[in-house]
Amino acid sequence: MTVGDKIKKIRTFRGMTQKELGLAIGFEEKGADNRIAQYETNYRVPKRELLDKMAEALRVDRQNFYTIAPGSAEDFMRTFFWLDEDSPGAIRLFQLVRNPGRAGAADDTAVRYNVAMTGPHTLPWVCTSSMALWTSSCGNGFFRQQELHAGEITREEYFEWKLNWPHTCDDGLESEYYIPWRKN
Repeated sequence: MTVGDKIKKIRTFRGMTQKELGLAIGFEEKGADNRIAQYETNYRVPKRELLDKMAEALRVDRQNFYTIAPGSAEDFMRTFFWLDEDSPGAIRLFQLVRNPGRAGAADDTAVRYNVAMTGPHTLPWVCTSSMALWTSSCGNGFFRQQELHAGEITREEYFEWKLNWPHTCDDGLESEYYIPWRKN
């Protein structure tokens, strides 16, 4: 997804018009909607300072629009999150389980790992049809995709969670940076 695509998707998710977003970031009333339309269609590319203002007005992490630390785990995760928005189902996000449980059962879809090789914590993983990647960021409850597919959270809650990740991680509930993402 381009930056313009992301701006439009988030703006519409927030229920804002182009004019409202333009005014919120300081554009003059005349032409505010036109400027935002130019960014959303990729006719113009906003500078980082303007993207920061948009992120604030849209109440999302600025890293949805650009990376601060290229190649970092956070950078990769944002890429996966946006790929998931662009092509739902192309990437399956899941959590490894340490205990075998019902291994071998017909409905068993868990992926297991050897604690001696990876450490004592349950780790979140990303999997495509041919590869997997793990990260220790955000502890238990890292991925919400399974909760979405199980009907435990709404698509809106899932998108909200991704927009402000990692500040929406459950292991940061007591943090001053935690951002609530559930509607209930």
